Amino acid sequence: MAADFDELRSDVKESQNESLEAVKSVSAPDARSVVRELDVDDSGEAGELRGGEILTDELTVQVVPQGEDEFVCQSCFLVRHRSQKVEVGGQAFCRDCEG
Repeated sequence: MAADFDELRSDVKESQNESLEAVKSVSAPDARSVVRELDVDDSGEAGELRGGEILTDELTVQVVPQGEDEFVCQSCFLVRHRSQKVEVGGQAFCRDCEG
């Protein structure tokens, strides 16, 4: 008698069915319960906002204009020193982007 080696053994079929039933019987969390769990902070109380500081300070940045010995790479748009400049097709690229 020829044996079908592709067919699952009966004990394997039964264990697959049992495990499938076990998975189906487990109650999976719904989206709302996950959100509720995430809303509860470490103290266990929901609804409290975690404090972020409100800053009234102003950020001051000094902008330095591009120097005569600098250029802007046409690929990464960083300001580079002219020693990094490589011209390809009339456009300036830095050595990192040129390759």
